[in-house]
Amino acid sequence: IHKDMDELLAAKRAKPAGFDPNLQRPGHVHYGKSLSRPYPPEMVVHDQTIKTPSAGRDGYVPVRVYRPGRAIPGGPCVLYFHGGGFVLGDLDSGDTVAWGIAEEIGVVVVSVDYRLAPEFPYPAATEDCYAAVKYVADHPGEFEIDPERIGLWGDSAGGNLSVATCLIARDRGGPNIAAHASIYPTLHDRPPYSSHERFANHEGLTRSFMTEAWDAYLGPDRGDDAPPYAAPLRMTDLSGMPPAHVHIAEIDILADDGREYVRRLLEAGVDAELHVARGMIHGFVRARFS
Repeated sequence: IHKDMDELLAAKRAKPAGFDPNLQRPGHVHYGKSLSRPYPPEMVVHDQTIKTPSAGRDGYVPVRVYRPGRAIPGGPCVLYFHGGGFVLGDLDSGDTVAWGIAEEIGVVVVSVDYRLAPEFPYPAATEDCYAAVKYVADHPGEFEIDPERIGLWGDSAGGNLSVATCLIARDRGGPNIAAHASIYPTLHDRPPYSSHERFANHEGLTRSFMTEAWDAYLGPDRGDDAPPYAAPLRMTDLSGMPPAHVHIAEIDILADDGREYVRRLLEAGVDAELHVARGMIHGFVRARFS
């Protein structure tokens, strides 16, 4: 394990044990804040709710908008979907990652506070994310962005949602997604991949947590075949997807999900890149300031 993971591992060890979302959620927010840093001086950040009649809580989805000092009016935009196994996370837990994206690439970032399982199982999260993308694309003036240059970026469960949202946009005729990034994503509910065996009990992320997370996300009556929008590696056709950047951690049960996704994209004729963070564990993007 790379020495830059020390701070991340310490933060993970401070989280509560077990799976109970009511216990884990405050700990997950603290985990995110323990690795956070102040916003850059020229970055403007604000929270708002967007109207999404077909999704969200009572037809609204909360978002947090990050505008770095060098963002150009009418420039690109990235929608960010946080991780947390579909059961954890919010605008605060994903804050450092979201503003890090905005600062590094100099564009507006809209972080989406999608609904969580088990209170809101699939398809709540996917519909919230899709509705948020559609709203931003339909209101470019509100965000001062180019609706033809929208990208999606998600980590872990958010990596799943970035892929699923691209699939939904493809199949529903828009909006146009220019590209998507999926960071150590979970893409199969019953993964037949060797990394899930090799790193099953690694403290970065355990197989037992992911098993319970998928059970919560798909609901108590889940069958053997999850819907493809929930588990995108079950999708038979990945053609027509936007270009993909997939970045996995070398020491992670989910490593092979990302590898298999890129392999499938390339087979389907989609432009895709796979990057492997050597010596890194699940969650490594949070250690960007170590």
